[in-house]
Amino acid sequence: MKPTLLILAAGMASRYGSMKQTDGFGPNGETIIDYSIYDAIKAGFGKVSFIIREEFADKFKSIFEPKLNGKVETDYIFQSFDLKPFGIDKEVERAKPWGTAHAVLAARNQVKEPFCVINADDYYGYDAFEKMVKFLTTEATDSQYSLMGYQIDKTLSENGSVSRGVCEVDDKGNMTGVNERTEVYFKEDGSVAYKDATGEHPLPNDKPVSMNFWGFTPAVFEQSLPMFQKFVEANAENPKAEFFIPLVADELIKSGTAAFKVIPTPSKWFGVTYKEDKEIVQASISALVENGTYPANLW
Repeated sequence: MKPTLLILAAGMASRYGSMKQTDGFGPNGETIIDYSIYDAIKAGFGKVSFIIREEFADKFKSIFEPKLNGKVETDYIFQSFDLKPFGIDKEVERAKPWGTAHAVLAARNQVKEPFCVINADDYYGYDAFEKMVKFLTTEATDSQYSLMGYQIDKTLSENGSVSRGVCEVDDKGNMTGVNERTEVYFKEDGSVAYKDATGEHPLPNDKPVSMNFWGFTPAVFEQSLPMFQKFVEANAENPKAEFFIPLVADELIKSGTAAFKVIPTPSKWFGVTYKEDKEIVQASISALVENGTYPANLW
């Protein structure tokens, strides 16, 4: 059974100022998602499932169905505010849904095969998809999941500091924890450092970081549902609280329920958070087209 690519595309892109998930970055208006899907099909994924807000469904289908028809199976999963499907009998007033792990849970009735989760607005590179397919088809079990580990220096911006989830890995290659570093940057000599309340600290340039590229089996739905129910109970009065995938991973690791293999990739990552990032991403994609990584007309 071929694995499924689950694309998190329900975010509102408030910092970007418009729907960056469907914004054009390639030479023929290709979205960042187009490049991920192109790489995923080439690597051997059998289905692409978009997790979106229901009100975006028509726009997504009009953009992606004509391109993907006949190339890969597609599916649409809606992330909403309704908590009843998760066994929670209450209504909580919020401006946006409950975060990335809630988005994954929304897929539990439609995804029946091993799957990976990625962000819609991040470029990951073919190597990551190829390695993830191999993991999902040969190694994944209900107690062995995975995470792509990007070298920190391949994920930083030339335009200032960023936040990164820095992975700690044991001698078996499994993650023992993720440290959220909120101010990571290049120094003038090209080395990497982060700042916290105690000052500046160096980081190895090849230190693995999480860019939200995870590999699971469907068992994670049952494993994370009770966590979500507890999270809503604890955060019913906190309208900005979000149930993130690293929270689930952390609890699964600490409880001994599942391990997460950190799969190293040398791929360069880039993404869009702010409107100013658009030119950088367009230039990065142009370079990949010029060097033959992608055809000028993707589809």
